[in-house]
Amino acid sequence: MEAAKASAGTVLLVDDDQDMLNLLSKWLQGADFVPLLASSGEDALRLVSSARPDMVVTDLFMEEMDGMTLVTRIHAENPLTPVIMLSGQARIPDAVKATHLGTSAFLTKPIAKEAFLAEINTHIRPRRPEGASAFGRNIIYRSDVMAELLEQAELVARGDVTVFINGETGTGKEVLARAIHDGSRRSGHAFVGVNCGAIPEQLLESELFGHEKGSFTGASNRHDGLFLAADGGTLFLDEIGDMPLGLQVKLLRVLQDFEVRPVGSVKSVPVNVRIISATHNDLESLVEKGEFREDLYYRLNVVPLKMPRRAERAEDIPLLLDHFLAVNATRAGVSRKRFAPDAVAYLAGAAWPGNIRQLINAVELCSTLYTGDIIPLAMAQRALRQQPVQFKTLKDAKAEFERNYLVSVLRISGGNVANAARIAGRNRTEFYKLLNQYDLDAASYREANGGQDDD
Repeated sequence: MEAAKASAGTVLLVDDDQDMLNLLSKWLQGADFVPLLASSGEDALRLVSSARPDMVVTDLFMEEMDGMTLVTRIHAENPLTPVIMLSGQARIPDAVKATHLGTSAFLTKPIAKEAFLAEINTHIRPRRPEGASAFGRNIIYRSDVMAELLEQAELVARGDVTVFINGETGTGKEVLARAIHDGSRRSGHAFVGVNCGAIPEQLLESELFGHEKGSFTGASNRHDGLFLAADGGTLFLDEIGDMPLGLQVKLLRVLQDFEVRPVGSVKSVPVNVRIISATHNDLESLVEKGEFREDLYYRLNVVPLKMPRRAERAEDIPLLLDHFLAVNATRAGVSRKRFAPDAVAYLAGAAWPGNIRQLINAVELCSTLYTGDIIPLAMAQRALRQQPVQFKTLKDAKAEFERNYLVSVLRISGGNVANAARIAGRNRTEFYKLLNQYDLDAASYREANGGQDDD
């Protein structure tokens, strides 16, 4: 959900000349940097505090707060942040003073694009060290907490150890699981995910372990199950805390022996899968309440990884805002918009109880409803007030459950509509209406399973 080309770093541009800001911003974007724009020293300080850019480029002469004062204020709190000073007047005393204040370079306007980008590349210090691994390259971040998490995940990816990921809904647990898979020796095989809380118990067992033909009403074809589908690769068990107790016993047995026994079979089949599980629940609390098996908990919790909340990743917010604005622009076929500096600062400091999903919704709302190129603070505030934060509507939750249920029934029945309708307790006409409602094609499941309908 966060896949994007890795950024070369974040650069804060400070100038009261809007034309200069636009020009330098365009140059930076063309070189894969993420520009943040501030038209005054005060705006710049707010962005430095909330977004922690990799570099600052500031004009020397500005109203209210000049570049020298800004550099002093920045380095009082962030002494390692590189700063490049720009000036329309090539005065040697200014350059000397700027150097003593800790600027990395002093450039005079007008400056050529190539020279400007060369200075940026020479002095910028991205949060991720030069030569760092490409692990997690599709994850958008620059915060210390995410850098540390990905370093741990990269070490974990090298082996086959079982991984448990805990974190709030919408923090990107599946994204991290995929990164571990992609960074492992299993990357050439399948990554298979299943939401353990979205499928009824009687169907989840078949989904995971498979079933034999005729093993229960509606089982018109043999079904391998997700463990076998992931053989050689990775099986991601999302929301493992919602798995029914009865099924936990069977899962424990599989994790002990790495053999699965399909429903209705007397034979076990060996499997070679890596298990990554995740949940937003506190599993230790569920164990204490008797709602989750302690032995299964310890079997899954070999290497625990904790996904930080979006509010703990304030430095990542500007990158994410820029990314999702670009996604929306590409999707709509329009030019990309950007948030005003005070809007970026406001959004970077927001609590984001709905995490990445809330952020995406807020960006989409702003991008859709605001017709200008620069989205103001008022629009950002309105977007957050209108977001439903963490919970889905009852209608959306029911629709998601119903679609997942229909998919499971089609898989189990091998796409046989008569049998699928019988399992679901509907007549065929009603069942076809449901399939059309959710844009599901039973034929594709017949092709996948070699089954035939009884029409």
